[in-house]
Amino acid sequence: MQSACPGPADSRRSSARTFGQGGSAPRRPRLDLDFEEIFGRRLPIWAGGITLAVAGVFLVRYSIEAGLLTPVVRVVLSFLFGLLLLAAAELAYRFEHRVADERVRQALAGAGLATLYAGFYLAGSQYGLIGQTVAFIGLAAVTALAITLSYRFGLPSAVLGLIGGFAAPALVGGDDANLPLLTLYLALVTAGLTLTGNRQQRPWLGLSALIGGLGWGALLLAAGEFTTGDLLALGLYFVALGAVLPAILSNEGFEQPMRLGAAAIASLQLAFLVESGGFSMLGWGLYALLGAALAWFGWSRPSLRIASAMAAAVAIILLSFWAGAPPIEFALVASALVCIFALVPLLHIWRADDRLVDRLMVAAVPLAVGIVTLYLFDTLYPDATRPWEAAALMLLAGIPALAASKGWHSDENAQLPLQLASAAVLAFLSTACVLHWSAAPFAAAGIALGLLHLLHDRASNDDRSATLLRIGALATAIMVPATDGDLHEMGALVSGTASPDILAAARWLAGAAPAAALAWLERERWHRAVAEFGAAIMLFAALAQLLMPVALLWCAAVLVIGLRWKLPNRDMAILGLTACMFGWAALPILAWLVGTVSAAGGKPLLLPDLPTIRSTLGYLLPFAIALAAGSMGIESKRARPAPQWTAALAVAVIAAHILYRHIFAIDTMTDFIDRGLAERTVWEALLLAAAWLFAKGVGPLKPNIRAAAMLAGLSVAHFAWFTGILHNPLWAAQAVGSIPLANLALACTGVALGGLLSLRIWMPQWRRWIDAMVMIVALLGAISLLRQLFAGTILANTSIGQTEDLLRSLIGIILAAAFLLVGSHRGERSWRVGSLVLMIATVVKVFLFDTAGLEGLLRIASFVALGASLIGIGWFYSRQLRSPEASKENVQSQ
Repeated sequence: MQSACPGPADSRRSSARTFGQGGSAPRRPRLDLDFEEIFGRRLPIWAGGITLAVAGVFLVRYSIEAGLLTPVVRVVLSFLFGLLLLAAAELAYRFEHRVADERVRQALAGAGLATLYAGFYLAGSQYGLIGQTVAFIGLAAVTALAITLSYRFGLPSAVLGLIGGFAAPALVGGDDANLPLLTLYLALVTAGLTLTGNRQQRPWLGLSALIGGLGWGALLLAAGEFTTGDLLALGLYFVALGAVLPAILSNEGFEQPMRLGAAAIASLQLAFLVESGGFSMLGWGLYALLGAALAWFGWSRPSLRIASAMAAAVAIILLSFWAGAPPIEFALVASALVCIFALVPLLHIWRADDRLVDRLMVAAVPLAVGIVTLYLFDTLYPDATRPWEAAALMLLAGIPALAASKGWHSDENAQLPLQLASAAVLAFLSTACVLHWSAAPFAAAGIALGLLHLLHDRASNDDRSATLLRIGALATAIMVPATDGDLHEMGALVSGTASPDILAAARWLAGAAPAAALAWLERERWHRAVAEFGAAIMLFAALAQLLMPVALLWCAAVLVIGLRWKLPNRDMAILGLTACMFGWAALPILAWLVGTVSAAGGKPLLLPDLPTIRSTLGYLLPFAIALAAGSMGIESKRARPAPQWTAALAVAVIAAHILYRHIFAIDTMTDFIDRGLAERTVWEALLLAAAWLFAKGVGPLKPNIRAAAMLAGLSVAHFAWFTGILHNPLWAAQAVGSIPLANLALACTGVALGGLLSLRIWMPQWRRWIDAMVMIVALLGAISLLRQLFAGTILANTSIGQTEDLLRSLIGIILAAAFLLVGSHRGERSWRVGSLVLMIATVVKVFLFDTAGLEGLLRIASFVALGASLIGIGWFYSRQLRSPEASKENVQSQ
């Protein structure tokens, strides 16, 4: 009689339940590793089953070693022992209430099945008592028995069925194995284990069976050299393992990855089988069967459609390896693949049951099949006309086009641009099959403009559509040079054309059309700028096919002026034309630079070293005009001058310098001696005159002090380097003229002083340095004029006499006094300091050099004159320092 009071165990359970109440989440079950549970209850039974099997093995071994049992007896006893163990398992099952532990029957059943496997293996392979076929049938029967008993005895029977089922062919296999029968057996074993795993809620069993089946598939493929029956059996086997069995597999955790993996592996194995079979129609038919099976299951299970996409990818790759394919057979296979992997997804789209993979397959599969077709049959070979391929490609283009039309009004169809792109590429390839290569840009332009017409509204809100339009314009532009077979049209860009080529010009205009349309409709700033730039380059290239180089550049300059006048916001189009013009102007500029750099190093710049008048007027001048016109619209938007304006001024100066040098025509060194100084002096004067024009402003041009200072500085720098240092008439052979005073020595000095005094006005921050340069130039000019009185036109031809040397000292004293007067009059200390420096230098010269060669009265007179001059300058200087203006200026300078 049970007590009403709860026992200790009941109290613990009750308290545990009470503790768990109160709305708290239930605790997760904890793994309880109890020593008695493991070593007292669980392990002994399993160890007993294993021990029985081992005992049977040792018993058989003992009987063999003792010679008690013949092979026939051993096999019979193994069968009897296995059946006895199965009978014991059945008794344990029937008397479960007495045994009270299901592991007893599981251990007995497992040992019995293992013994039966061993019996058939010994009878067939070890002793040869029965044939391999009978042994194989026996093993298959044991496998079927194991799968059946797993429903009654549980896990061990299932495991033995799995291991034994896939091990049986290896245990009794031979070189003359029947491949169709073997694949049938493996398919049945895999299917039985998969269904058993689903029925017994053991998903790992079906998963393991699929892995084993696919593994056997790889082993069977390694054998090679298949007959027609073998090919058919293996193909059906791969279809079953790649599509049918994964579809019925029930595994929540690994169901989808396993299905995709099985489909991928089976597709690869079947592809290898097709290749091994010489791409026979039977092999392709089996692959089509696999695709059809995947499409069938994907119809009701959208998650399986990814497996179909994987099979499609493998099929297209396999198709590309079919070299030398018969056209009719290839057409049948390609049509079947398109129907399975493209038309079926199109049906999903049409019935509004599509997924992302369907929309991608509709776009990718037809395009891939079309490209493979062109590749295998050399369809795009120049001058080849292939109407059948053209028709096929146009039909393929209809598939993504239909998909795009179906999803045209759907905002969820993000793959619509991809579908249109696929249709556009296929349509272009279709035209390439029947048109000459020179017509390719027209076809590409037509397709690109069609896409632009369809998508320009959508592109404003859809980046994918906008990207498609940009790619279409770019592809059309690339198509023009890509189809220039002999590079004749490209050569016209760099060397000009002798006669107009209307077809070539039309090709380049066709290439420019999509970019121009895109530039007109594009709303995004940077993409519009790129389209403008590309369209301008293509337009220039089109003109290059019609016009001679000089006419080409002047036409481009007129276009730049027109764009700046009528379309002032198209800056990138102007930049594109100007960039093309630079390609022609670069060589003359480079030739001028090379010549001037050599001249700056001391080598005279002769006429043969300069560009011709034609290239100067035909290339440099229009380029400078285009730069200036291009900078006009930018100038008003910037506080500082645009870089284009500075570049235009530089190019204009280069062109003017080249033309100016052609006027003097200095061809030889004799010409350089006779006219070199005159040429430099007039050039420096022209630069100074241009500087004053910019400073004052002429007509519509506003005053530009920056440009004026740059030109004046260039004039002074030119004089300082070339006339003052490299080719100074005082030490270089340069003709100054035979008339005293009225000669080039006075002219070049005057121009240099004019440039320095102009810079003094426009750049007051550099006044002191400019004053020092003025005094140096004046001194050199005076010495040059003095030297001309004694030497004539070539100052460096004769040596300096004593009288000339004394007069040089006198000039120094006179100039020092003049500088002092200027400084006193203007109240500028820099001039007075310059006067002192010159006076000290003159005194040092007189004492150290001039008086050294004099004697008698000449020496006395020299010292008297020098002393009187020093006293007079010192007296005058001291009076200047006492003046209020000088004192104030000294204070400011400190």
